[in-house]
Amino acid sequence: MQGSRPDRVGEQIRQELSQMLLSEVHDPGIGLVTLTHVKVSPDLQLARVYYTLMGDDRARAETKRALARATPFLRRQIGSRIRLRRVPELQFHFDGSVEAQDRIERILIDLEAERQARKSEESS
Repeated sequence: MQGSRPDRVGEQIRQELSQMLLSEVHDPGIGLVTLTHVKVSPDLQLARVYYTLMGDDRARAETKRALARATPFLRRQIGSRIRLRRVPELQFHFDGSVEAQDRIERILIDLEAERQARKSEESS
């Protein structure tokens, strides 16, 4: 099976939005945004777009405002590029999972370094 229709539509929307944010949206508030995934409702009426970005909380707030300003344009473009009976409403959400993964990775690296330090102390 090729997957469910909402998953396929979500992936197609993610690809189109990524291309548009890269080349067609010229809002300076949209920084280095990476679209991680798009979750589309089963009835294809709502698309939740999850993104990450490089920067602090201020950059995150500015990007959120810039994406809100660009949403009507992006939705019109999605409607012209993807054949759907009704274009889903776009909602942008910051994806904190990448930050959580980085934090866990740093903790694991610190634990390994601590274990190596104990091991070297015990052997000497």
